[in-house]
Amino acid sequence: MNAPTLPAPLTFSAYKSAYKPIWCPGCGDYSVLSSVTKALAKVQVPPHEVVVVSGIGCSSRIPAYTTCYGFHGVHGRALAAGTGLKVARPDLTVVVAGGDGDGYSIGGNHFLHACRRNVDLTYLVMDNHVYGMTKGQASPTTEPDWDNKLSPGGTGVRSFHPLVIALASGANFVARAFAGDPNGTADIIAQAIRHPGFSFVEILSPCVTFRPEQKEWKKLAHPSPVAPTDDAARAARRIMTDDGFNIGVLYAGDRPVYRSSTGKAKLTPADLEAEFLL
Repeated sequence: MNAPTLPAPLTFSAYKSAYKPIWCPGCGDYSVLSSVTKALAKVQVPPHEVVVVSGIGCSSRIPAYTTCYGFHGVHGRALAAGTGLKVARPDLTVVVAGGDGDGYSIGGNHFLHACRRNVDLTYLVMDNHVYGMTKGQASPTTEPDWDNKLSPGGTGVRSFHPLVIALASGANFVARAFAGDPNGTADIIAQAIRHPGFSFVEILSPCVTFRPEQKEWKKLAHPSPVAPTDDAARAARRIMTDDGFNIGVLYAGDRPVYRSSTGKAKLTPADLEAEFLL
């Protein structure tokens, strides 16, 4: 008897679309896109069972560059769309992609509550400390003393600390990666996808157009000297003394994952319409 033929493993190319990315030369998002396709190949989920959701910004172009289902939403609402999708279709693997402006400014409230709800999805934020698509304004993660034409002398406003916020709000997996290490980033993304609950990965992704000094991030990024922990208090102490360039998994918790009701709907559309009849 002939042995059954097993399907060939999916490779990263199975997740890459034919569209050519149009980011600026040297943008870290090229590497992040590569890491996303490599991570999906690691978890071996077929492209038609993956949905990539995004908002507005340079990083939010990613859905078009994959062969997965995609949803390009409006500014700051990617997590709202991704959460609704995962609750309605728990069988799908949902990856939400965005940037620091999209996710932490207009989308900041959604970020807090997505962490709190702990729906089983993965949120990737390409953080370059600037609004890259709209000509270089300061973003929530921009250093308060960053001098530029739009904010001479800097904004003077304290930087948003996404890993602290994610941990305090209840994210079940918190990590940081660096676009300059695409293979390492792919490993972290794969871990995030596999981990149950809301997984958050901050990816340092340099914007060499408006922040050319970020080329130095390659020298500053370094592996975290400590192993991941499932103790939120210990993780909090570590992250509050973090230099911003520790790369790796900070926290991998075991909070119960939000589960939607799978029971049969009690009302039909006709029942709902009847309630509005005069």
